[in-house]
Amino acid sequence: MPSASGKTAITHAMVLAAGLGTRMRPLTDSRPKPLVKVGGRALIDYIFDYCREGGVTDAVVNVHYLAEMIEDHVAGVASPRITLSDERAGLLDSGGGVKKALPHLGKGPFFVLNADAIWIDGPQPSLGRLREHWDPETMDILLLLAASSSATGWGNRGDFAMDQNGRLRRAAKNEVTPFVYAGAGIWKPELFEGQPNVFSLNRLFDQAAEKGRLHGLRLDGVWMHVGTPEAIGEAEDAIGRSAR
Repeated sequence: MPSASGKTAITHAMVLAAGLGTRMRPLTDSRPKPLVKVGGRALIDYIFDYCREGGVTDAVVNVHYLAEMIEDHVAGVASPRITLSDERAGLLDSGGGVKKALPHLGKGPFFVLNADAIWIDGPQPSLGRLREHWDPETMDILLLLAASSSATGWGNRGDFAMDQNGRLRRAAKNEVTPFVYAGAGIWKPELFEGQPNVFSLNRLFDQAAEKGRLHGLRLDGVWMHVGTPEAIGEAEDAIGRSAR
């Protein structure tokens, strides 16, 4: 549904929080990765901040590993409204997790957010920028991208190259590309129709890219991937530098 400004009103988000967090061990021996603390706060609380600042009113959080701890934690979150999607019977991978949660994500496009990627915004909230940039006529997926050269806690060669119109293509084998997926984006719900119950979102990346409908928007800020214990210190240093 368009808002008064004519832009699509995107008010729902899927927060991917069901993973096992094996690379974060031993910290995740006793807690799920979304509750690992960075700068004294649980990772997932940063995600809820982005939701509030970006106009998200409803968020679905999927749970599997140590699910009760996340349930207890989100019970104290007043905004956005939280719905839990229970995957304790078996992990569904990222795409399957979103597919299972579709009944709670509204009828229009929605945000998908990773619970282990945080960032420091520039002058405008990144989710708001994604919403303003979203064009359902030309896009099936719009991804927030960070510069791979300055990403914290990320050591690969980059995920995507972007053309002058914002269309993305995957990095070829051994190719160094400028951008890494920042763990946030906008997706159309119809992309999940006919998909298997267990699958990775990478499948939809590739399908959208083949049609020229996978687009990107560069993050105006500092991006931090917090996937290992070592990355926590790097992220805290980045947060500290930004506060000076």
